[in-house]
Amino acid sequence: MRTPPRFDRGHTDDLMSFLAASPSPYHAVANAAERLEKAGFRQVAETDAWDGTSGGKYVLRGGAIIAWYVPEGAEPHTAFRIVGAHTDSPNLRVKPRPDSGAHGWRQVAVEVYGGPLLNSWLDRDLGLAGRLSLRDGSTRLVNIDRPLLRVPQLAIHLDRSVTSDGLKLDKQRHLQPIWGLGNDVRDGDLIRFLEEESGLTEGETTGWDLMVHSIEPPAYLGRDKELLAGPRMDNLLSVHAGTAALAGVATADEPLSCIPVLAAFDHEENGSQSDTGADGPLLGSVLERSVFARGGSYEDRARAFAGTVCLSSDTGHAVHPNYAERHDPTHHPRAGGGPILKVNVNNRYATDGSGRAVWAAACEKADVPFQTFVSNNSMPCGTTIGPITAARHGIKTVDIGVAILSMHSARELCGATDPFLLANSLVGFLEG
Repeated sequence: MRTPPRFDRGHTDDLMSFLAASPSPYHAVANAAERLEKAGFRQVAETDAWDGTSGGKYVLRGGAIIAWYVPEGAEPHTAFRIVGAHTDSPNLRVKPRPDSGAHGWRQVAVEVYGGPLLNSWLDRDLGLAGRLSLRDGSTRLVNIDRPLLRVPQLAIHLDRSVTSDGLKLDKQRHLQPIWGLGNDVRDGDLIRFLEEESGLTEGETTGWDLMVHSIEPPAYLGRDKELLAGPRMDNLLSVHAGTAALAGVATADEPLSCIPVLAAFDHEENGSQSDTGADGPLLGSVLERSVFARGGSYEDRARAFAGTVCLSSDTGHAVHPNYAERHDPTHHPRAGGGPILKVNVNNRYATDGSGRAVWAAACEKADVPFQTFVSNNSMPCGTTIGPITAARHGIKTVDIGVAILSMHSARELCGATDPFLLANSLVGFLEG
């Protein structure tokens, strides 16, 4: 009998550290890789020939990570159990020519990424993070995690209509953050500053992928600290839970009957169509190469994929106490009530009845309660990597996650027990 890992409040504490240390997708996958390395996983390069040895392995590509654990004695046709998630969050990202300003203010030119709640970025102390691409072909992570930028809101005295008509923001004109004073805006100032902060030589940087982030750390709140507030829970909460679950099952005592996998993609918030997105070839390539490295044929690949199941783990909507009418009247997921199963008959989520049975069995095995989310018929339904994964790879996929409030805000809210309840359910699933 296997003794599965069991997560508790310490998992939520670790999630807070993970969120604070992961202001960009590139930091998130680096931190996930570090946790997997401690569990015995090793990185493999896509450009190298792969062997069929057992153990934990992972591939890093940009803001995506695919990690898998091959048990002793696994056959080439052994099925996979996949936890899918995404590493990106809606935010403001730095443009190719970042240096701008007017009227004595120095500013940074930014572009809106995904669908953020724009007002949540106003009057907030912001840092800057991402990666620098260097002249020698390498990359360097950068994280200015101190007050550097601010998007100032217009004073009410200059816009009295805001109280009656609501706040209206122009994405081009109203969201450019301030980072200093002066009229002498010079091309290259921001990158030179980041090179200096990173210990690089001026002119060493030839490309960049940078984004702003709130520097306010995650925190428990509520009378009994039963709530967790923090940035990027959509969807680093799932990335963290999937990493912990994979590391847990890989280090448990007995061999597994399946191959557990973590697939954390970038670019979900803008459609997943990239070489690191769920609509790209990365996952299929890794799974196929794993089969072939173990001596498998195309027939083995087909058998493995036919028996594979993916849990697409992403945050969903908890019922909002101030807007309950926006939710389905018979489905009210609550914070602290356990993870949610997400259902949409128009395939905005990939769950069907047989997928529900897989999820129910995993939760029962882990002794975790779960809830069900379905959209109000009068409201549009969001989507995830779930339908993309199912359609692209022909893999049975089930959409699940944790119910939160303030989704796509710079700071989101969930129940403090839900992250570790999710992690425990993922253990039950990955064990097969």
